[in-house]
Order: sequence, then structure tokens, then C-alpha cells
Amino acid sequence: MCGIVGYIGNKQALPILLQGLRRLEYRGYDSAGVALVEGNQLRRERSVGRIEELAAKLKGTESASTLGIAHTRWATHGGVTEENAHPHFDCKEVIAVAHNGIIENYKEIRSTLVPKHTLRSQTDSEILTHLIEEHYHGNLRKAVAAALAHVRGTYGLAVVHRDQPDLIIVARMGSPLVIGMGDAEYYIASDPSPMLAHTKRVTFLDDGEIAEVTRSGVHTVTLMDEDVNKCISEIEWDDATAQKQGYEHFMLKEIFDQPAVLKDAIRGRIDLEEGTAHLGGINLTDDQMRSIDRIVLIACGTASYAAMIGKYAFERLVDIPVEVDVASEFRYRDPVINERTLVFAISQSGETLDTLAAIREARRKGAIVRGIVNVVGSTIARETEGGTYIHAGPELAVASTKAFTNMVAVLLLYAVQFGRLKRVTPTTGRRILTEMLEIPKKISIALEQNDAIRQIAQQYSNYSNYLFLGRGMNYPVAMEGALKLKEISYIHSEAYPGGEMKHGPIALLSSTFPVVAIHTKNALYDKMESNIEEVRARGAKVIAIATQGDDRVHEIADEVIWVPATEAILEPLVNTIPLQLFAYHMAIQLGRDVDRPRNLAKSVTVE
Repeated sequence: MCGIVGYIGNKQALPILLQGLRRLEYRGYDSAGVALVEGNQLRRERSVGRIEELAAKLKGTESASTLGIAHTRWATHGGVTEENAHPHFDCKEVIAVAHNGIIENYKEIRSTLVPKHTLRSQTDSEILTHLIEEHYHGNLRKAVAAALAHVRGTYGLAVVHRDQPDLIIVARMGSPLVIGMGDAEYYIASDPSPMLAHTKRVTFLDDGEIAEVTRSGVHTVTLMDEDVNKCISEIEWDDATAQKQGYEHFMLKEIFDQPAVLKDAIRGRIDLEEGTAHLGGINLTDDQMRSIDRIVLIACGTASYAAMIGKYAFERLVDIPVEVDVASEFRYRDPVINERTLVFAISQSGETLDTLAAIREARRKGAIVRGIVNVVGSTIARETEGGTYIHAGPELAVASTKAFTNMVAVLLLYAVQFGRLKRVTPTTGRRILTEMLEIPKKISIALEQNDAIRQIAQQYSNYSNYLFLGRGMNYPVAMEGALKLKEISYIHSEAYPGGEMKHGPIALLSSTFPVVAIHTKNALYDKMESNIEEVRARGAKVIAIATQGDDRVHEIADEVIWVPATEAILEPLVNTIPLQLFAYHMAIQLGRDVDRPRNLAKSVTVE
């Protein structure tokens, strides 16, 4: 949520800044703005709404500026107005600040500023501009550091000054910032996506660091003015990978990416001879893994449903207790963990603030902490002592699809790896992993249902409520399906285990309340069939996700979406696909903004 872009170099800054803002649209925002250092003046333009509205205001603008910052705002403090949009100016309009994060003590600071400064917005962010103004005596970095000493909260910060046309100051505490390295030019952004068209060489700021970015280089120090030597990382994917490639929306492209990216997730990690998986990034010996007596999976949103599938797999194959914790609650309930507890932090972006806070709490309590993330060099990847990249590539739609299935795949591989050290035989491990190698092909088969699912969505888009049902490992799949529908279609949807329906939710059912039931061939097939019969007895229509060749399902379902058969433990990887497509086509029928649903952000970097 929110996005910062900056550029300093030898090219015109404005086109680069606007292009960068467009690359960050997936993060979620409601207003945008740019600030350019032009000769002896600081020029700013802001607008409410989409980037294209800002671009329209700037149409015809000729700017020779080669230095500027830009921002997309996701409102927290203050309404969605042009005055509240970033960048913010100081009183003299010589300093501009773009800020991501939340300043928790802004009211207290604001009260001290009001007698001496003219504050023009309702935001917490504007107070930073005036604090820097108070401390500026010719050295912008020291002024920013002095200002930040007064604040409590989170920030990713980009600051420019009219009188210093060869300098951008950036700082970070809890909100990500990346610096891209070019040839006598540098790019600044909240994540690497805006700079992929220009460079793949980046460095990531860590919490408590502040950097001076000039055309001749980057100088990074701590807030205590201690020099920091930063490593340069190479981004795996390129700009072409991050584009739609002929698909109408990023979400649809990313759904259809799944056969290829799932191959990337499992490539080189399967040992069929031994019937095990090898995820060496966990940085634990076999004896250390055997000594673990409890696993805690920490995640938010979609990642938490992947974690729930992981819980089923670990408990079935490894025979040790596993908990799934919503990251936003973990640290507030004083969790009982110790040095024999393995904590996995699961996050697509690797920047989710709640998850970061949770792993820091887990480390304080002595747990072994590892990450399962998508973005190379992200904060969770750097702050954990090991883990695994899911290799899903850039995911630009707000609603996660391919990252979800790759998270599930990695968790299943971990379950097999740990299971082989505990109770899983080579034969069982080999059977599961042989079938996992077939999953990309089976996802492709599931994707062939796209047209049929579109037709079902056309018939069912006028319903306002949905119930999703699943059992066993398909219960978290049902939860993910319900989340996708509400995220991008704005249709109320709930998910329950099939057996729980009679304990309350069945009261909701009627002819106007359809049910999506995951009814594939597994050990709970007969139980699920009974649950569907209960649904039909209340007059509700049933859309069933069923295994190819299952003729019985026609007797109890109004609509059937087919998926290929697979090992029960791997079913979530296949059964998720039609639910993603169903949500997508429902949203299209209703005219929703599929890639950027209202009120949501891709990377949640505030608490």
C-alpha cells in the first residue's frame, strides 16, 4: 500500500516517474503526485484518482528536470483529497517529502508545529516535512535524521530540496525502499517493479538506515551516522515478465502463469530416488530438523490459507503439532514458543508489516525462524536465518493467485522433507513427489475449464451471497475461494467446513444463496456428498468442483466444474484453479476493477 518512486540521473525525470507510478498501481492507492527539482524551483502536481488523471494534468508539460520524486497514496490519516496527496511541502515550498507508513505520535508533534508552521493537510505525513524544515541548516541528510529522531512509527521516505539539485535522501523504518543502480543514474522505489525496465541491480535499505543518493553514487548510514556497506542484488525477473503479455488483466495472466511458475517452485527440489525433497535454504541439519517438536506458520490473508493447507500436510506426514497464526494477532497473545519451535513466515512480498513484527517476536522468544517468500531481497528474506523463495515471478494483481499455489507447493515439499526424517517411507514420498511433478500439467487441464466457468459466472453474477464448502485439505481451499470472490467482485461470501454447516450457517441457505462445494474424489467424498444433499434440501443451487469422470456428481449439483484426479494431499494445487477463474469472471461480469479492487493494497506495510 502506497508507493514511492524517485529518479536522479541524466534523463528527463517526469516520464520515468509516471511510468514508475503505473508499475506501482497494484499496491493500491487513491491519489498520486510528483515533485520535480527544476532549476531554482520545486514544482509539484497532485491529483485524486488514478495515475492517468495525474498524467492528464501534466499533459503537455515540458520539464528538463532530471531529479524528482513521486507517490501513490492509500489514505490512512485524512480523507482522499488533493491537499492530502503527496509529496508534501514545507512552509517555504523548498522541501518535498513522499512518505509511506504511519507516524504514531503525529498528533503530539503536530501540536508543537502549529504555532510556527502552516500545515495544509490532515495527514500524519506532512509533519515530517516541517520537522525537516526546522532542522535544515544546509545538510539535508542530517536534517532528515534529526527530524526522524522525534517520530515514532513506520516510514519509507524520499526527500528533495530545491537548493540541492543533485541529491535525494531516502530513509526506512518498517516500510520498504529499494535503490536501483544505473550508469550515473539511480532509481528509488517501494519495490523493484518500477525499475525493471531500467536496471536489475538493486540494494535494499534496512530499518534504521538513511541514504544520500546522488548522480555519483549512494552513501548509506545509520540514523546514528555510522557508515553502512550495502550489498547489491540482482533481480531475477525482467520487465517483460511483469507485463500482461496479451491478457486482458494481470490477474488472468497470473492465473494462467501457474503451470510454468509451479515448475519453477519445485524444480531441482525433488529427489525421486530417495523419495524426498531438498530445500537447502532452511539451513538446518537433519538432526536439527528431527529435534523440532512444534511448527508455527505465520501469515496474513491468502498466505494464511496456504499455511492451513501446510498444517494438514505437516501433521499428516510429520506427526508433530502445527499451528497457523494470523500474523496481526501473534505477538499480542504472548505466544508460547521456544528453541525447539520452528516458525515459518509466509508472505508474497516479504514486506508484510504484521508478519515482520511476528517473526521479530518469535526470535526474541528463541524460536528458529525461516521465511517462505516470493520477492528476492525482501525484508523477511533478510531478517530470517534461511528459508525458501517460491519463484512465482512478479505478481501485480492485488488478488494473489500464482503466489498462493507456489506457497502451497513449497509447504508440501517441506512436509515431505520433514516427513522422510520422521515417518514417511521412501515409497510414500516417491508416490507423492512423482504426482507433484504432474501437477503443472494437471493445472493446465483445469485451466481448460475457463470458458465453461465464464458461462457459469454469466448465469450466477446476479446473486449477492455465496457459501463455499470444503472438507479436510479442501476447507482452506474453500476459504481462499470465498476470499477471492469478495476481494474482486465485492460479493459477500463465506467459507465453512462441510460438517460445520449444520451448526449455524445452514440457516442462511435459500434459493437465492448459492453454494460452491469442493467435491473431489478423496476419503471424505461420501461425507461431502451428504453435506451437499443438505444444501439441496434447502433449495440452494450447487456449483460443484468435481473430479473428471465422476458421474454421481450430476445428481446433486446444478453446475459442475471438472478438475483432474490427483493425490489427496496435492488436491489444493488443482482445486484452487477453478475458484480463481470463477472469482475473476464474476468480477468481469459485474464490471469491477479486477487488478486493483477498491480499498485493497497488494503489500500491506502498515499495521
